[in-house]
Amino acid sequence: MEHRTLGRTGRQVGVVGLGAWQLGADWGEVSEDEAVATLEAAVAAGVTFVDTADVYGDGRSEQIVGRFAKAHPGLTVATKMGRRMAQVPANYVMDNFRAWNERSRRNLGVDTLDLVQLHCPPTPVYSSDAVFDALDTLVAEQKIAAYGVSVETCEEALTAIARPGVATVQIILNAFRLKPLERVLPAARAAGVGVIARVPLASGLLSGRYDEHTMFAPDDHRTYNRHGESFDVGETFSGVDFGTGLEAVRRLAGLVPEGASMAQFALRWILDQPGVSVVIPGARNPGQARSNAAAADLDPLPEKTLEAVRAVYDELIRPQVHDRW
Repeated sequence: MEHRTLGRTGRQVGVVGLGAWQLGADWGEVSEDEAVATLEAAVAAGVTFVDTADVYGDGRSEQIVGRFAKAHPGLTVATKMGRRMAQVPANYVMDNFRAWNERSRRNLGVDTLDLVQLHCPPTPVYSSDAVFDALDTLVAEQKIAAYGVSVETCEEALTAIARPGVATVQIILNAFRLKPLERVLPAARAAGVGVIARVPLASGLLSGRYDEHTMFAPDDHRTYNRHGESFDVGETFSGVDFGTGLEAVRRLAGLVPEGASMAQFALRWILDQPGVSVVIPGARNPGQARSNAAAADLDPLPEKTLEAVRAVYDELIRPQVHDRW
Protein backbone atom coordinates (compact mmCIF):
# COMPACT_ATOMS: atom_id res chain seq x y z
CA MET A 1 0.00 0.00 0.00
CA GLU A 2 1.16 3.54 -0.73
CA HIS A 3 2.38 5.42 2.35
CA ARG A 4 2.18 9.16 3.01
CA THR A 5 3.51 11.41 5.74
CA LEU A 6 0.95 12.11 8.45
CA GLY A 7 1.53 15.83 8.68
CA ARG A 8 3.68 17.17 11.48
CA THR A 9 3.75 13.81 13.24
CA GLY A 10 6.40 12.80 10.71
CA ARG A 11 4.99 9.26 10.71
CA GLN A 12 4.51 7.30 7.50
CA VAL A 13 1.09 5.66 7.29
CA GLY A 14 -0.75 3.60 4.70
CA VAL A 15 -3.13 5.79 2.72
CA VAL A 16 -6.15 3.69 3.72
CA GLY A 17 -6.54 3.39 7.48
CA LEU A 18 -9.31 2.04 9.67
CA GLY A 19 -11.89 4.04 11.59
CA ALA A 20 -12.74 2.14 14.78
CA TRP A 21 -16.06 3.78 15.71
CA GLN A 22 -17.88 0.65 14.53
CA LEU A 23 -15.80 -1.46 16.90
CA GLY A 24 -17.11 0.48 19.88
CA ALA A 25 -20.78 1.38 19.44
CA ASP A 26 -23.44 3.24 17.44
CA TRP A 27 -23.39 0.97 14.38
CA GLY A 28 -25.22 -2.03 15.77
CA GLU A 29 -23.63 -4.88 17.68
CA VAL A 30 -20.08 -5.95 16.78
CA SER A 31 -18.65 -8.72 18.97
CA GLU A 32 -15.08 -8.49 20.25
CA ASP A 33 -14.10 -11.53 18.19
CA GLU A 34 -15.47 -9.87 15.07
CA ALA A 35 -13.73 -6.61 15.96
CA VAL A 36 -10.37 -8.36 16.33
CA ALA A 37 -10.91 -10.27 13.09
CA THR A 38 -11.64 -6.97 11.36
CA LEU A 39 -8.42 -5.44 12.70
CA GLU A 40 -6.47 -8.54 11.64
CA ALA A 41 -7.86 -8.32 8.10
CA ALA A 42 -7.11 -4.61 7.85
CA VAL A 43 -3.48 -5.00 8.93
CA ALA A 44 -2.99 -7.98 6.63
CA ALA A 45 -4.21 -5.76 3.77
CA GLY A 46 -1.65 -3.05 4.53
CA VAL A 47 -3.44 -0.78 7.01
CA THR A 48 -1.03 0.87 9.48
CA PHE A 49 -3.24 3.65 10.92
CA VAL A 50 -6.23 3.14 13.23
CA ASP A 51 -8.42 5.98 14.49
CA THR A 52 -10.49 5.57 17.65
CA ALA A 53 -11.87 7.76 20.45
CA ASP A 54 -12.44 7.60 24.19
CA VAL A 55 -16.18 7.90 23.68
CA TYR A 56 -16.61 5.00 21.25
CA GLY A 57 -18.40 2.44 23.38
CA ASP A 58 -17.25 4.43 26.44
CA GLY A 59 -13.72 3.12 25.96
CA ARG A 60 -14.51 -0.28 24.42
CA SER A 61 -13.01 0.63 21.06
CA GLU A 62 -9.81 1.94 22.65
CA GLN A 63 -9.45 -1.21 24.75
CA ILE A 64 -9.90 -3.56 21.79
CA VAL A 65 -7.56 -1.53 19.60
CA GLY A 66 -5.01 -1.26 22.41
CA ARG A 67 -4.85 -4.99 22.99
CA PHE A 68 -4.54 -5.59 19.27
CA ALA A 69 -1.85 -2.94 18.75
CA LYS A 70 0.28 -4.39 21.55
CA ALA A 71 0.48 -7.63 19.55
CA HIS A 72 1.08 -5.80 16.26
CA PRO A 73 4.00 -3.35 16.61
CA GLY A 74 4.22 -0.62 14.00
CA LEU A 75 0.61 0.53 14.06
CA THR A 76 -0.07 4.22 14.54
CA VAL A 77 -3.10 4.64 16.80
CA ALA A 78 -4.90 7.97 16.99
CA THR A 79 -7.53 8.65 19.61
CA LYS A 80 -9.77 11.59 20.41
CA MET A 81 -10.92 13.33 23.56
CA GLY A 82 -13.52 15.76 24.83
CA ARG A 83 -16.92 14.23 24.11
CA ARG A 84 -17.41 12.53 27.46
CA MET A 85 -18.36 15.81 29.17
CA ALA A 86 -20.74 18.66 28.42
CA GLN A 87 -19.68 20.45 25.25
CA VAL A 88 -18.77 23.82 26.71
CA PRO A 89 -15.43 25.62 26.26
CA ALA A 90 -14.91 25.78 30.05
CA ASN A 91 -14.32 22.00 30.11
CA TYR A 92 -11.32 22.21 27.77
CA VAL A 93 -8.70 22.78 30.46
CA MET A 94 -5.48 21.07 31.52
CA ASP A 95 -6.94 19.13 34.45
CA ASN A 96 -9.51 17.52 32.20
CA PHE A 97 -6.95 16.90 29.46
CA ARG A 98 -4.77 15.04 31.94
CA ALA A 99 -7.69 12.95 33.18
CA TRP A 100 -8.93 12.16 29.67
CA ASN A 101 -5.45 11.25 28.44
CA GLU A 102 -4.72 9.10 31.48
CA ARG A 103 -7.89 7.11 30.80
CA SER A 104 -6.98 6.70 27.13
CA ARG A 105 -3.45 5.58 28.01
CA ARG A 106 -4.92 2.94 30.32
CA ASN A 107 -7.41 1.81 27.71
CA LEU A 108 -4.75 1.60 25.01
CA GLY A 109 -2.07 0.22 27.31
CA VAL A 110 0.62 2.77 26.41
CA ASP A 111 2.72 5.38 28.20
CA THR A 112 2.60 7.87 25.32
CA LEU A 113 -0.34 8.31 22.97
CA ASP A 114 0.67 8.46 19.29
CA LEU A 115 -1.83 11.16 18.37
CA VAL A 116 -4.60 12.81 20.40
CA GLN A 117 -7.27 14.86 18.66
CA LEU A 118 -9.75 17.29 20.14
CA HIS A 119 -13.04 15.59 19.28
CA CYS A 120 -15.14 18.22 17.48
CA PRO A 121 -15.10 20.68 20.38
CA PRO A 122 -17.15 23.89 20.55
CA THR A 123 -15.94 26.40 17.98
CA PRO A 124 -14.42 28.89 20.51
CA VAL A 125 -11.97 26.18 21.67
CA TYR A 126 -10.01 26.50 18.44
CA SER A 127 -9.20 30.14 19.25
CA SER A 128 -8.06 29.52 22.84
CA ASP A 129 -4.32 29.97 23.43
CA ALA A 130 -4.66 28.19 26.79
CA VAL A 131 -6.01 25.04 25.11
CA PHE A 132 -3.06 24.72 22.78
CA ASP A 133 -0.56 25.70 25.50
CA ALA A 134 -1.93 22.77 27.52
CA LEU A 135 -1.56 20.41 24.58
CA ASP A 136 2.01 21.61 24.05
CA THR A 137 2.71 20.85 27.70
CA LEU A 138 1.44 17.28 27.31
CA VAL A 139 3.77 16.81 24.34
CA ALA A 140 6.70 18.19 26.35
CA GLU A 141 5.85 15.76 29.15
CA GLN A 142 5.76 12.90 26.61
CA LYS A 143 2.18 12.03 27.56
CA ILE A 144 1.27 12.47 23.90
CA ALA A 145 3.57 12.35 20.90
CA ALA A 146 1.47 14.75 18.82
CA TYR A 147 -1.94 16.39 18.75
CA GLY A 148 -4.51 17.37 16.20
CA VAL A 149 -8.16 18.30 15.88
CA SER A 150 -11.28 16.69 14.50
CA VAL A 151 -13.55 19.40 13.09
CA GLU A 152 -17.08 19.87 11.84
CA THR A 153 -16.53 22.94 9.62
CA CYS A 154 -13.94 24.29 7.23
CA GLU A 155 -13.55 27.47 9.27
CA GLU A 156 -12.66 25.42 12.35
CA ALA A 157 -10.09 23.54 10.29
CA LEU A 158 -8.49 26.72 8.99
CA THR A 159 -8.25 28.18 12.50
CA ALA A 160 -6.56 25.01 13.74
CA ILE A 161 -4.15 24.77 10.80
CA ALA A 162 -2.79 28.20 11.74
CA ARG A 163 -1.64 26.80 15.11
CA PRO A 164 2.05 25.78 14.89
CA GLY A 165 1.63 22.71 17.11
CA VAL A 166 -1.31 21.15 15.29
CA ALA A 167 -0.06 18.03 13.50
CA THR A 168 -3.27 16.87 11.83
CA VAL A 169 -6.80 17.92 10.99
CA GLN A 170 -9.55 15.31 10.68
CA ILE A 171 -12.44 16.44 8.52
CA ILE A 172 -15.41 14.94 6.69
CA LEU A 173 -14.41 14.57 3.05
CA ASN A 174 -16.19 12.52 0.41
CA ALA A 175 -18.00 12.87 -2.90
CA PHE A 176 -20.88 14.50 -0.98
CA ARG A 177 -18.62 16.94 0.90
CA LEU A 178 -16.38 18.91 -1.46
CA LYS A 179 -16.04 22.23 0.35
CA PRO A 180 -12.75 21.22 2.08
CA LEU A 181 -11.12 21.08 -1.37
CA GLU A 182 -11.46 24.83 -1.78
CA ARG A 183 -9.37 26.13 1.15
CA VAL A 184 -8.72 23.50 3.80
CA LEU A 185 -6.63 21.04 1.80
CA PRO A 186 -4.47 23.76 0.18
CA ALA A 187 -3.90 25.42 3.58
CA ALA A 188 -2.98 22.10 5.19
CA ARG A 189 -0.51 21.29 2.41
CA ALA A 190 1.13 24.69 2.73
CA ALA A 191 1.47 24.32 6.51
CA GLY A 192 2.58 20.68 6.49
CA VAL A 193 -0.51 19.61 8.44
CA GLY A 194 -1.84 16.12 7.81
CA VAL A 195 -5.40 15.60 6.62
CA ILE A 196 -7.34 12.61 7.94
CA ALA A 197 -10.47 12.12 5.81
CA ARG A 198 -13.35 10.75 7.86
CA VAL A 199 -16.90 9.63 6.99
CA PRO A 200 -15.50 8.77 3.54
CA LEU A 201 -18.48 6.65 2.54
CA ALA A 202 -21.09 9.05 3.96
CA SER A 203 -22.10 6.52 6.66
CA GLY A 204 -22.33 3.81 4.04
CA LEU A 205 -24.41 5.69 1.49
CA LEU A 206 -21.48 5.72 -0.93
CA SER A 207 -21.10 1.97 -0.64
CA GLY A 208 -24.03 1.63 -3.04
CA ARG A 209 -25.58 -1.09 -0.86
CA TYR A 210 -28.65 0.83 0.34
CA ASP A 211 -31.98 1.76 -1.13
CA GLU A 212 -35.27 3.33 0.00
CA HIS A 213 -36.21 0.12 1.80
CA THR A 214 -33.03 -0.18 3.89
CA MET A 215 -33.64 -0.27 7.63
CA PHE A 216 -30.95 0.22 10.26
CA ALA A 217 -30.91 -1.15 13.80
CA PRO A 218 -32.36 1.02 16.58
CA ASP A 219 -28.89 1.41 18.16
CA ASP A 220 -27.37 2.51 14.84
CA HIS A 221 -26.83 6.28 14.54
CA ARG A 222 -28.22 6.09 11.00
CA THR A 223 -31.56 5.49 12.70
CA TYR A 224 -31.43 7.72 15.76
CA ASN A 225 -29.32 10.64 14.50
CA ARG A 226 -30.62 11.07 10.98
CA HIS A 227 -31.72 14.62 11.75
CA GLY A 228 -29.05 15.46 14.35
CA GLU A 229 -31.05 14.30 17.37
CA SER A 230 -28.00 13.08 19.34
CA PHE A 231 -24.93 14.80 17.81
CA ASP A 232 -23.98 16.82 14.77
CA VAL A 233 -26.10 15.78 11.80
CA GLY A 234 -23.04 16.02 9.57
CA GLU A 235 -21.71 12.82 11.11
CA THR A 236 -24.67 10.85 9.71
CA PHE A 237 -24.81 10.54 5.91
CA SER A 238 -22.57 13.65 5.83
CA GLY A 239 -25.64 15.74 6.57
CA VAL A 240 -27.23 14.76 3.25
CA ASP A 241 -30.89 13.78 3.04
CA PHE A 242 -31.04 10.00 2.64
CA GLY A 243 -33.19 10.08 -0.50
CA THR A 244 -31.00 12.71 -2.15
CA GLY A 245 -27.93 10.65 -1.32
CA LEU A 246 -29.44 7.57 -2.93
CA GLU A 247 -30.15 9.49 -6.14
CA ALA A 248 -26.59 10.85 -6.18
CA VAL A 249 -25.18 7.34 -5.77
CA ARG A 250 -27.25 6.11 -8.70
CA ARG A 251 -25.74 8.82 -10.88
CA LEU A 252 -22.21 8.12 -9.65
CA ALA A 253 -22.52 4.38 -10.22
CA GLY A 254 -21.78 4.75 -13.94
CA LEU A 255 -18.37 6.23 -13.12
CA VAL A 256 -17.08 3.22 -11.18
CA PRO A 257 -14.10 1.58 -12.95
CA GLU A 258 -14.53 -1.99 -14.15
CA GLY A 259 -13.72 -4.48 -11.44
CA ALA A 260 -14.09 -1.96 -8.59
CA SER A 261 -16.91 -1.54 -6.11
CA MET A 262 -18.79 1.69 -5.49
CA ALA A 263 -17.10 1.99 -2.07
CA GLN A 264 -13.64 1.51 -3.55
CA PHE A 265 -14.39 4.16 -6.16
CA ALA A 266 -15.50 6.59 -3.43
CA LEU A 267 -12.32 5.95 -1.43
CA ARG A 268 -10.09 6.30 -4.51
CA TRP A 269 -11.71 9.66 -5.23
CA ILE A 270 -10.61 10.87 -1.80
CA LEU A 271 -7.06 9.56 -2.23
CA ASP A 272 -6.81 11.52 -5.48
CA GLN A 273 -7.35 14.84 -3.68
CA PRO A 274 -4.00 16.64 -3.14
CA GLY A 275 -3.23 17.01 0.56
CA VAL A 276 -5.02 13.94 1.90
CA SER A 277 -2.75 11.91 4.19
CA VAL A 278 -5.03 9.00 5.04
CA VAL A 279 -8.68 8.04 4.68
CA ILE A 280 -10.33 6.16 7.54
CA PRO A 281 -13.33 4.09 6.43
CA GLY A 282 -14.93 2.05 9.16
CA ALA A 283 -15.56 -1.67 8.88
CA ARG A 284 -17.81 -4.06 10.79
CA ASN A 285 -16.26 -7.26 9.46
CA PRO A 286 -13.07 -8.57 7.80
CA GLY A 287 -14.53 -8.51 4.31
CA GLN A 288 -15.29 -4.81 4.51
CA ALA A 289 -11.81 -4.09 5.85
CA ARG A 290 -10.11 -5.96 3.01
CA SER A 291 -12.33 -4.38 0.37
CA ASN A 292 -11.69 -0.87 1.69
CA ALA A 293 -7.93 -1.38 1.75
CA ALA A 294 -8.00 -2.55 -1.86
CA ALA A 295 -9.10 0.93 -2.94
CA ALA A 296 -5.45 1.94 -2.67
CA ASP A 297 -4.68 -0.47 -5.51
CA LEU A 298 -6.92 1.32 -8.01
CA ASP A 299 -5.38 3.63 -10.57
CA PRO A 300 -5.96 7.36 -10.01
CA LEU A 301 -9.26 8.45 -11.50
CA PRO A 302 -9.18 10.36 -14.81
CA GLU A 303 -9.91 14.05 -14.83
CA LYS A 304 -13.22 13.58 -16.66
CA THR A 305 -14.40 11.33 -13.81
CA LEU A 306 -13.43 13.91 -11.21
CA GLU A 307 -15.38 16.50 -13.18
CA ALA A 308 -18.41 14.22 -13.32
CA VAL A 309 -18.33 13.76 -9.52
CA ARG A 310 -18.26 17.53 -9.16
CA ALA A 311 -21.25 17.89 -11.49
CA VAL A 312 -23.35 15.48 -9.41
CA TYR A 313 -22.35 17.32 -6.24
CA ASP A 314 -23.17 20.74 -7.70
CA GLU A 315 -26.62 19.66 -8.84
CA LEU A 316 -27.84 17.51 -5.95
CA ILE A 317 -25.69 17.94 -2.85
CA ARG A 318 -24.29 21.47 -2.82
CA PRO A 319 -27.68 23.16 -2.30
CA GLN A 320 -28.14 21.11 0.92
CA VAL A 321 -24.77 21.31 2.62
CA HIS A 322 -22.46 23.94 1.14
CA ASP A 323 -23.47 26.95 3.22
CA ARG A 324 -22.45 25.21 6.43
CA TRP A 325 -19.80 22.66 5.45
